[in-house]
Amino acid sequence: MEKVKKRSMIWSYIARYKWQYLLGVLILFVVDSVQLYIPQFTGEITDGLEQHTMDLNGVLLTVGKILCVGLCIAIGRFGWRFFIFGSARKIEYEIRTDLFSHLTKLTTRYFNEHKTGDLMAHFTNDLNAIRMSVGMAVISTFDAVIMTVMVIFKMITYVNPLLTLLAIFPMGVILFGGIQYGKEVEKRFTEKQEAFSSLTDKVQESISGVRVIKAFVQEHQELKSFAKANQLNKDKNMRVVKLQAIVMPLLDVLIGISSLVTLLYGGYLVIEGEISTGQFVAFNSYVGMLVWPMIAVGDSIASFSQGRASIRRVQEIFEEEPEVADDSYTDVSITNIKGSIACKNLTFHYKEALPAALSNLSVEIEAGKTLAILGRTGSGKTTLANLLVRLYNTKPGELYIDGRDIREIPLSVLREQIAYVPQDNFLFSDTLQANIAFGVRKRMELPQEKKRNKIFMSKAEKLAAFQEMEFGKQDNKVDLAYNDLEQVQNAAKLACIHDNIMDFPHQYSTMVGERGVTVSGGQKQRSAIARALLKDAPILILDDSLSAVDTDTEENILKNLKETRKGKTTILIAHRISTTQNADYILVLDEGTKAEYGTHDELLALNGIYAKLYEKQQLEKQLEVVEA
Repeated sequence: MEKVKKRSMIWSYIARYKWQYLLGVLILFVVDSVQLYIPQFTGEITDGLEQHTMDLNGVLLTVGKILCVGLCIAIGRFGWRFFIFGSARKIEYEIRTDLFSHLTKLTTRYFNEHKTGDLMAHFTNDLNAIRMSVGMAVISTFDAVIMTVMVIFKMITYVNPLLTLLAIFPMGVILFGGIQYGKEVEKRFTEKQEAFSSLTDKVQESISGVRVIKAFVQEHQELKSFAKANQLNKDKNMRVVKLQAIVMPLLDVLIGISSLVTLLYGGYLVIEGEISTGQFVAFNSYVGMLVWPMIAVGDSIASFSQGRASIRRVQEIFEEEPEVADDSYTDVSITNIKGSIACKNLTFHYKEALPAALSNLSVEIEAGKTLAILGRTGSGKTTLANLLVRLYNTKPGELYIDGRDIREIPLSVLREQIAYVPQDNFLFSDTLQANIAFGVRKRMELPQEKKRNKIFMSKAEKLAAFQEMEFGKQDNKVDLAYNDLEQVQNAAKLACIHDNIMDFPHQYSTMVGERGVTVSGGQKQRSAIARALLKDAPILILDDSLSAVDTDTEENILKNLKETRKGKTTILIAHRISTTQNADYILVLDEGTKAEYGTHDELLALNGIYAKLYEKQQLEKQLEVVEA
């Protein structure tokens, strides 16, 4: 979704349903108007029976009018709920969709600085508060204003102006107090949402790290930490509840005072003969009708205040600009890449205050060649991989693909043409088949914005929009390229995971747990490699992706890569010499700089970092043989 200005963020969504809102408000106005006749009809029956001016037929006729009014009210209440509450639900749905879409566009740096639990709170509590502010709060506000005005007008014209003035005086106190209440509840609600975010993040982090917690016997400490976050959440919620517990009874007191004034002065007017008994009965009914609008004052102020706080929190996410995006450098005419890579004095800082992760790195890789990268932990190997897929931006003129600055290549083209297996091999809570086929599934487009702006869509349009939004409900059967089991199996065989999968009871339909916890580390790595190989991209990056497999399996995978990746660029990041020695070029990084570069034999001849690492690993291999 395009960035929305802060002052118009929520209005841009409401505007899509303006006609539904107008229709709902119109129906609500009609409902409130016809409700005014019930006390009047009741008063007419009372006066008619007291003064003997109404017979049974007259009573039945008036009761019939009351029943007709009641039927209109019932139908009308369904109508305004359908249009207003329905629109509020749709707005919540669209904000949630746009919020998720926007998050997918934000760069890695944003997610490094913002916790998952906090983001989840935006999708739950904050959106619920926004829905209430554009749904129920609209009804409350309308009743608090329009209903009050109409009832007071009826009280003045049908009964007595002075009695009306005395009865509504306490209402002014409610109005003034409501404004102050709204300011305080917004502040406390913001604190409550922040506490809920912290609690959500604590729960998510503890559950994700439960194996570490158990391994280090830290259950008790984690429970204490959770109890602290839970207590904070409780305290902030209680601050909101306590405020409501004070305000709501005060509303009842003021409404009670108004009713007492009505009984005392109204009774006096009846005794003096200035108003009839029927008018007195009707007036009491009108005072009763003011109870809901007065309560609605507090509800609407609270809902709008909470909604405003949540809108502000959600808006902060929408205002985040992705650091990595197509810009003025981008050349949209580029539709594919061949695979040559060149770094020219590449220097990169994750933050300006931190040392350079890469410093003055210059290296060239011809298309179709294999480059292996070695180096100690923190030497910049993964940083280079991240820059190649533009998870972070580089300065112009430092990183080239096919002789073009990487920032000239559209992001969608760049990432479509690169298959990347990161260090943290991530599997989704889905079948093994779906996880391997993840990178080649059909790209779905969100429903076009113009469709959302239509009040009534044809059945065909609704069906098309629905199908476009069904990302996960089609059981990964979007098209043959995505769900072709034979292709998935071929990729799995190249990654040497096929035999393991066939040993599972459900084979490729086996469901893996969250983040792939139900499979071993080696199986997870090889599944991730199969996912990348199925993509068959011009550039393949394997970031330490063979560390969890044995040497025999590693040898088979590398052999398969050599056969299937002919004419395509491959980058192998590893710690083992056995992984890298057959590469066309080997780059050794040391503290972000190029320490050594060449073939296996050339680097051994240098007798430097690579040669020492080779000797060390050879010695370790010999010791393993002796021990065996």
